[in-house]
Order: sequence, then C-alpha cells, then structure tokens
Amino acid sequence: MHYKHNLRAITAAFTLLVAGTSVAGAKDRTSDVKQDAVPGQAQNVILFIGDGMGDSEITIARNYHLGARGRLNLDKLPMTGEYTTFSVQESNPSLPNYVPDSAATGTAWSTGQKTSNGRISTIAGSTTVTPLLTILEAARIAGYKTGNVSTAEITDATPAVLASHVNDRGCQGPANMANCLIYKKLNGGPGSIAEQLVDHRIDVILGGGRARFEQTIDGGPYAGQTVVQSATAQNYYYVTDATGLATAGLNKRVLGLFAGGNMSLEWGGDLALPFPGSGPQTCLENQRPSNEPSLADMTTKAIELLEGRKSGKRGFFLQVEGASIDKQDHAANPCGQIGETIAFDEAIKVARKYAANHPRTLIVVTADHGHTSQIIDPPTSALQPGAFSTLTTVDGAPMVVSYASAPVGASQSHTGTEVRIAAQGPQGANVTGITDQTDLFHTLARALGLNLN
Repeated sequence: MHYKHNLRAITAAFTLLVAGTSVAGAKDRTSDVKQDAVPGQAQNVILFIGDGMGDSEITIARNYHLGARGRLNLDKLPMTGEYTTFSVQESNPSLPNYVPDSAATGTAWSTGQKTSNGRISTIAGSTTVTPLLTILEAARIAGYKTGNVSTAEITDATPAVLASHVNDRGCQGPANMANCLIYKKLNGGPGSIAEQLVDHRIDVILGGGRARFEQTIDGGPYAGQTVVQSATAQNYYYVTDATGLATAGLNKRVLGLFAGGNMSLEWGGDLALPFPGSGPQTCLENQRPSNEPSLADMTTKAIELLEGRKSGKRGFFLQVEGASIDKQDHAANPCGQIGETIAFDEAIKVARKYAANHPRTLIVVTADHGHTSQIIDPPTSALQPGAFSTLTTVDGAPMVVSYASAPVGASQSHTGTEVRIAAQGPQGANVTGITDQTDLFHTLARALGLNLN
C-alpha cells in the first residue's frame, strides 16, 4: 500500500510538473496516424517548395513568430520525414555532389532522376537536347490541369524544372541563351525557359520575372514577338498586378507576372553583421507593395482557377514555391528570411483549408536544399566566424541567428543536409522515414495515377 501510495503521488507530481512545460503532441497519436495514412489515388496534388527551407529556417521562423511552443501550418501535416538532396557531378554523374543547387534538386523531384547543378530537367553530362519527362508534363498529358506559382522570377530554377529543359539555369529568356545555344529557337531548339513555360500551356503561371517575358523570340512561329505576345496568342490572359489577378476568369489560361525580377519581400530588418552582430531587433512587417499579390493570394487564385477549369475525374497539379527564404538566407537577412517563411506558411494554410473540403487532395510540403542560418548562443569574441543578428521573439526572449558558410558580405552557401518533407492526403504516408528527393517524383506519380514508376 505504501508503494502504491508513493507511485500515485509521484505520478501526480509529474503531471503537475509537465503541465507547465510541455508542448502540443504529448497524447498517443497511433490511431490518428493510422487514420491519416490514406491509400489510393488523389484527384489533386499541391506541392509546396520552401526554397532553402531547412529545419533550422523552419525553427527560426517558428520561434520568432509563434514562440518555441508554437506550431506553424506546415508543422500540422500528419506525415513527416526527411529526404536526402545531393546532386551529381557534371563530369562524372556516377559521383555525388554533396551540396546541390535548386536546379538539380528541382530536377530530382520533378523527373525522378539526379542531375548536376545548374541543369534544368536535362541529363548530366549531355551535349545534346536531352529532356527528361517531368511530373507536370506527365500530369498535363494525362488530362490534369496544371499550375506553377513562385515569388521568384517564374523562370528561376525551381519553377523552371516543371516545364522546361535547358543545360543551364541562366537561360531564362530569349536574350539569355549564350550558354544554351542548341536550345535556341533560332537553332531549332525549344527556346528559353520563359518560352518553354508558355509553350507547354500550363493553365496558371504566377510569379515574377516580367523582364524575361518582354524579350523578343528569335525563331519559330512567334519570331519577332515578345514571349508575352506569344502567350496571348496561345490563349493566355496576361496580368501584371493584384487587381488584374483578381479579375482573371476561367475562359483562358492565366499568365501573371507581378515584378520585373523577383517579387518584393514581406518583411524587412537589419542584416546580420560581424561580432557583436546587429540587433536586438524586431522585424518590420507588411513591407510588400499592395499592387503585388501575396503568395497566399496567388495560391488561392491558382486553386480557384484550376478547380474551375478541371473536368471529369482529373483534377489538378499545382506547385507553389516560397522562393526568397533562400534568397534572404544568401543575403544574411534574418527578417527577410523569416517573413518569407511565414508568407509561405500562410499559403499552406490556404491549401489545407481547400483540402478540408476536397479530401482527395495530396499536399506535400518540403524544401529543395538546406541553407546556412543557425540558432546559436550569443557570440563572445571577434574571432568567432560569421555574421550575427539578435532577434527579440514573440516569447520576449533573445534569439541569435548566425550565418557562417561564406565570408561576411558574400553570398551565404547552401548546405548538403537532408531536409523535412511532410504530407497529408492520398499517398502521403510515402514521405515518412528517410527517403531521397527522387522518391517524391514516384509518390506524386502514384497519387496522380500515372504509370511512370
């Protein structure tokens, strides 16, 4: 009796202790996970790519915006794993390149094959026009509606991999083809990334990069016209601001280009600096110009248009990229990086709301590669390498973010770490455990009922 009494007392004391310190998720979730492991085919697939959004970038944004005990929308997807992201060497594709770029990583999930850094859905080492079939191309052939959304230039690597094929990611517009001569339309090739995205007749294309589409085509049926003009000739409704996007209807495909280059940042703040670093600082929110739609706005409209245009049992495939998480990580700009992560998370909220009423929707959230930012103890010496910034989080606590993969003032480097992948909906269980980036292609293909495995 004495033992039982003590056990009850210890249990009660432990319960009181953890009540004030625990976070959500302490309950037994076994039955929930079983219920969430949905087999079969999806009607719709929405793939979210947080460019450069490694586990550290997620944690930094969560801590700052919601607090250490908070949970982002992307944290709420029931199936979670990690996947490896290495690329291969151009000169010897049998050897790995442990630090990939967005072109090679995007090619991996969009085609199921590894390639070398800089290549867009083409074979490493090839000197000929060598397109690899992408998941978007296969979905379109099978009758699905397709969409491509990004806060970067829509011709940047991550959106480019879905429906273009060039040997160099820099070949974004007709005037940028110096490294892709065999792909030029003048030489009988498929053209630049901008030209190919339009020629693939993706139903919804939204992002930045207007300057690439204002360049003049040098060959083929639209020679002498701009890429925008070729798009309108191919039944695209062309918009350049948030008001225009709101008016876009279902009778035409939609090409929305909202900035000459990359779209504007959501948040601003001080860059990280050498010891002792910048801050303490709180970020300046709501910095995006009102004429540019947010990523959540673009996601909402893309889903509306794709849902409205679909017919029969075939739904849609949509990729949404939060691009400037990566770009602000390169710049050692913690507030810019966090703001883009939160904006990306708000777009995921839009998709999860849609999926609540359309349960045959697979949502996958992942990154292309890891990046440099780390949460560290406050630096103690000018000899400590890196740039630092102290942020005051919603918890009211200081958080020091460090950037140290390149010299201060230089572009910070990607890392070769594995990154998070999470999912909900049909086939979502296939992201659990440790997989490779190329495995995602097969998960998406199975979800769409495509015989590509």
